[in-house]
Amino acid sequence: MKINVMQEVLQANDRIAGENRKIFQKNKNLVLNLMSSPGAGKTSLLEKTAEMLQGRLRLGVIVGDLETTRDADRISKYNIPAIQLTTGNACHLDANMVSYALPHLKLEEIDILVIENVGNLVCPAEFIVGEDYKIMILSVTEGDEKPLKYPMMFHESKLLLINKIDLAQYTNFNMEEAKANAHKINPDMDIIEISCTQGTGLDRWIKWLVEHYKQKLKGSAHA
Repeated sequence: MKINVMQEVLQANDRIAGENRKIFQKNKNLVLNLMSSPGAGKTSLLEKTAEMLQGRLRLGVIVGDLETTRDADRISKYNIPAIQLTTGNACHLDANMVSYALPHLKLEEIDILVIENVGNLVCPAEFIVGEDYKIMILSVTEGDEKPLKYPMMFHESKLLLINKIDLAQYTNFNMEEAKANAHKINPDMDIIEISCTQGTGLDRWIKWLVEHYKQKLKGSAHA
C-alpha cells in the first residue's frame, strides 16, 4: 500500500487553515503571509509599515524564525502586538503553528495581520495558513533569475515587492528582466519597487494595503 505522506500533511494543514480563516473573517482581519529569503527585508518592511500606518490602520504581526525573538522585539518597539513563533528546525510556518498564536492576539483590535514567515524560498509557498494573500519580497542582491529558479513562491504570491533598489547600481540586477521573469510565472502578480532604507515606493505599498483592506471589509459585509 502506497501512502502519500505529503498529501496527507497538506490536507491536514488546509483543514486547520480553514479554521483560522473563519476566525480572521469573524474579526475582519486582512491577513498577509509575508515570504522571502533570509535578509531580504521582511522585518525592515514591517517596521516602516508600522510607522506609516500609525493612526490609520491597526497592525499586528506573527513572526516565524528558527530561533530567537529578535524580529518580534524589533517590531514590538512600535507599540504593535507581535507574537514570535520559534520553529526549531522547521523551515516554514504552517496553519497549526499560526493557530497557536491566535489566542495571544486581540484580533478584534487588529485590522491587518501580517504573518512574517521563516526566511526560505521553497517551503513557505506550499503551506496556506489562513491568509488572504501571500506576498513576497525579492531583494536586488539576490538576482533577477530567482522567479525562474523558485517558481512556486512567485506563482502563489499576489504581490512582489522588489526591495533594496537603492543598491541596484552596485549589482548586475536587471529590473526589467526580473519583472519579466516574475510575470512569466504569474502574469497577474502586482509588482512594486521599494527601498526600506530610503523609503522609496513605500507609499505605493501602503496604498496597496489600504485598498485591499477596504476590499476585505466590503467582502465581509456581503458574506
